[in-house]
Amino acid sequence: MKPFDPRLLRYARASRSVFILGGVLGLVRTLAILAWSWCLAQAITAVALPWLGNEGGAAGRIGEGAFAPEDLPLLIGGGLVALCVRSAAAWGMDAVAARGAVRVKAQLRAAALDAVDARSPEHSSERSDSAHATTLGRGLDALDGYFSGYVPQLVLTVVATPILIIAVLFADPVSGITVLVVFPIIPVFMILIGMATQAVQDRQWAQLQRLSSSFLDAVAGLATLKIFGREQRQSARIAAETEEYRSRTMKVLRVTFLSGFVLDLAGTFSIALVAVTVGTRLVNGEFPLGLGLFVLLLLPEVFIPIRQVGAAFHASTEGLAASGEVFELIEGPRGGDAAAERTGGAAAGGEVRGGTAGAIRLTDVRIARGGRAVVGPLSLDVAPGEVVAIAGPSGAGKSTVFAALLGFVEPAAGVIERPAQLAWVGQRAGLLQGTVAANVTLGAETVDTGRVRRALDAAGLPALAPEHELGAVGAGVSGGQAQRIAIARALYRAWTLGPETALLLDEPTSALDRGTEALVCRALRDEADTGRAVVVVSHRQAVLDAADRVVHVRPAEPESLSLAEEEATR
Repeated sequence: MKPFDPRLLRYARASRSVFILGGVLGLVRTLAILAWSWCLAQAITAVALPWLGNEGGAAGRIGEGAFAPEDLPLLIGGGLVALCVRSAAAWGMDAVAARGAVRVKAQLRAAALDAVDARSPEHSSERSDSAHATTLGRGLDALDGYFSGYVPQLVLTVVATPILIIAVLFADPVSGITVLVVFPIIPVFMILIGMATQAVQDRQWAQLQRLSSSFLDAVAGLATLKIFGREQRQSARIAAETEEYRSRTMKVLRVTFLSGFVLDLAGTFSIALVAVTVGTRLVNGEFPLGLGLFVLLLLPEVFIPIRQVGAAFHASTEGLAASGEVFELIEGPRGGDAAAERTGGAAAGGEVRGGTAGAIRLTDVRIARGGRAVVGPLSLDVAPGEVVAIAGPSGAGKSTVFAALLGFVEPAAGVIERPAQLAWVGQRAGLLQGTVAANVTLGAETVDTGRVRRALDAAGLPALAPEHELGAVGAGVSGGQAQRIAIARALYRAWTLGPETALLLDEPTSALDRGTEALVCRALRDEADTGRAVVVVSHRQAVLDAADRVVHVRPAEPESLSLAEEEATR
């Protein structure tokens, strides 16, 4: 967890204006502080010196450089102007930070969603939907505290603190050297407390992710839980997760309050140390009263930014933790980079070609994951009008071949030729909240209600109304119905895109009974009879029997990329 991550400037351009404008306003505020402190110190001196008279209080250098009482209106006017400028600059910094936070959050969300959209579904499935929602929702919203509280103080620490220390050093070298000696104590305390804060904050953030996942799982399976009477158990589990999150939140708050107390204590002791030296010299008449008051007025301003930046940092750690995950999401592998990561950097050895007039052809294709051989060499031809099934034991690489055909995994070697357009069904239905029709036509520019009805009938859902509403992640239908809605979606897409669109299905009947499975097999055969290439990954015997050819895949040998292909002509 970094107090400032340079990636923020890279992925959220709006943050640049926040820091630039904040720096300019911070400089104006600092100059106003200097002017206000000087005018106030000289005004107090002009009023106090006549009262001190010559009774010893005004002896020595006490009256050196003092203004006459006649200059008091000018000093008060200058101080009021400086105070107004300081207040306006502070308001401007807060306004710039608040508005910048809105733009920064929008830009980070857009960049993260673009990254997820460009990523292979295989890589995207590594994080749950609830984790994405928590990070991009609640997590990024916590950046409001970072920008409204932490960033202005960080800017002041960088801009104002050096200028004010130099001003004190020039006004009184002894006080300036004392400040330089005691000032590093506060950053040391900040680092030590920050290390403790990071540990408790990371645990709190992880607990929030678990709580979000538990709640989403409970909502998604609420109907099933009610059927089996297990809703109370899930309610107790969520209550326990909530209590754990509450406990961890209180630990974060305790550390935050402790850090604020320690930083205030260190700053107070530092100011007191300098004030004692200034006061002693004033009493002895070794220091001008106006200059001494100027130094004493500046001392709190020197320590305030560094003290407040520590407190504000601990108050915005949740947003920092979430932004770190957003940066990892944005910088994660996408497209060819993702394939290169999964194939151990060998993705460039293979080639994927499009536009084969509906046919699918694999020539000496080898696939690796993490540098380990998974599939290959494999040569396969699927002509338009054929149904080809890929079978084999679990872990043999069936889904890997399917992912390579879809472009989610690039081959380490060999050539894959496929149509430019594909319609596919994955192992997960991937349904969204909305109507059945909206799920079937997902991604389509126009909606053909007659085609939707035809697709549902072909998938074995003649009784399911297209206007039926689904809940979150497709709640409201059984697992078998969800699988058939996904098949209807693929059929709708294939019919919309045209006859050269190949149809790919991964375990499409794993949750279906035999009768419904026969209907789906009939639909696949009908699609092939129209001149469409159909590839189906399955371990169900009925699907294998319905295919024209079956390709049996075995796991690759540890030291070589090998795949035994056995074809049975039906």
